[in-house]
Amino acid sequence: MEVAVGGSLLGSISDFCRRTGMAESTFGRRAVNDGKFVARLRDGARVTPETLQRVNQFMVKHGAPGAGESPPELLPLISGTGGARAVHPVAPSHDAPPEKNFRFFDNRQKYLLFVNTCSEKDVVASRVGLELAHIHPRPPAIRLFDAGMGDGTVLARVMREMHRRFPTVPFYIVGKEISLEDVRLSLRKMVDRFYEHPATVLVVTNMYYTEAPWLTPRSVPAATSMVWNELALTGTTAHDFAEQISALEPFLAKNWQARHSPKTGNPIYDHPTALVIYRDDYRFLLDEVIPKRGEGRADYDMVIASQPYRLRAPLEFKAQRVVAPLVRALGKGGRLLGIHSHGDDPGLEIIQKVWPGENPYTQSRHDVLRATKSELGKESRRFNFNAYADARALFRYEMHTLPSEISASIGTSTLFAAWNAAIYVAQIDDARLSEVLRDTRYLDATREVLQKHGSLWFLDESYVVSRKRD
Repeated sequence: MEVAVGGSLLGSISDFCRRTGMAESTFGRRAVNDGKFVARLRDGARVTPETLQRVNQFMVKHGAPGAGESPPELLPLISGTGGARAVHPVAPSHDAPPEKNFRFFDNRQKYLLFVNTCSEKDVVASRVGLELAHIHPRPPAIRLFDAGMGDGTVLARVMREMHRRFPTVPFYIVGKEISLEDVRLSLRKMVDRFYEHPATVLVVTNMYYTEAPWLTPRSVPAATSMVWNELALTGTTAHDFAEQISALEPFLAKNWQARHSPKTGNPIYDHPTALVIYRDDYRFLLDEVIPKRGEGRADYDMVIASQPYRLRAPLEFKAQRVVAPLVRALGKGGRLLGIHSHGDDPGLEIIQKVWPGENPYTQSRHDVLRATKSELGKESRRFNFNAYADARALFRYEMHTLPSEISASIGTSTLFAAWNAAIYVAQIDDARLSEVLRDTRYLDATREVLQKHGSLWFLDESYVVSRKRD
């Protein structure tokens, strides 16, 4: 739900900026990561309850008198309920409750249920496979960057497709992932990849998008605290490799620690880490492929950017912090495939039956590409930006159900799975969910949509940025 509170909110922000001597653009950047936030309010922009909460917390944190209580007419809106009960602001801290530090893709239970009940991973892997036909790799290896491994399902399937197309070519693959549990799940899936395609170098890192493609931290303190670990797998069987990868558990538990940023709520690493894995019996062949610490090189033939940013993140953040750095990491002839949720599907129908007017899909692939091109400036002339027509850019994936499951009487487990998929894709946070879980309206809405369509599906949209070869 969006609310129009421009005048009242503007008055509070103006008073705050006047008392603190802070520029309005600085306020916008620091409070909601959008330097044009205040200007947009003046133009009549509407804001979500989550944004109101972030603004309120920012003013409280910086000690403005009465910031937490002013303006009082906003407090019911900040709660997201639309009711009149008071909301007492909580001063932000490093130990803030989970809903204040909520980052959507780290909500494990929703994520795992979604992955196991919907076909998105399969469809995304197939879409990446189509792009592999257009890359132009150069010796000594095909270079691929996965901008968010998740549980490794997409990457493992893409590696199978790579082996089918390039069975004798060495692979250099870097996967970024900050979640310890996802790294564990991903590495388990890599065992068979090292067996089938022995000329593989796999690097897993927790670094930021501006660092991970080059395996090089940007700040001096981060660089000095960096952990670099190489595992040369011995033996020749998948069982041998599985035992050695399982033995990494203590290393991962120690070095894949993360905390929440007090500014954004997103998880950030305690210290940057790079784990380099390859087969010892192929070390000689892979000598030019295995990365060396401090000698980071990107030049990727393929970058997978599937859901690399929060759907509701500001457009400027997506372009500056995620897509533009990944574009810069492309080698000549390299291709970046970007994918994010599109909406306009039965999943959104469920959401809008519970929260009328809710639409998180306000930034299309065209917007992302336009902002990225602007961020790159003159560099953009080295790249092609392809949004494509909907017929090519949009693709559909389904929730797995048996034909008999969608009937006049839908089972509770199917309803729960469908509801979970809908709120996962739409990125509904726990604070808002708690308000609607008090009765069965959300299940009624889910049942109605499932019976209307006979199934549940979602739409993703894709775009491609390719680097020119000359």
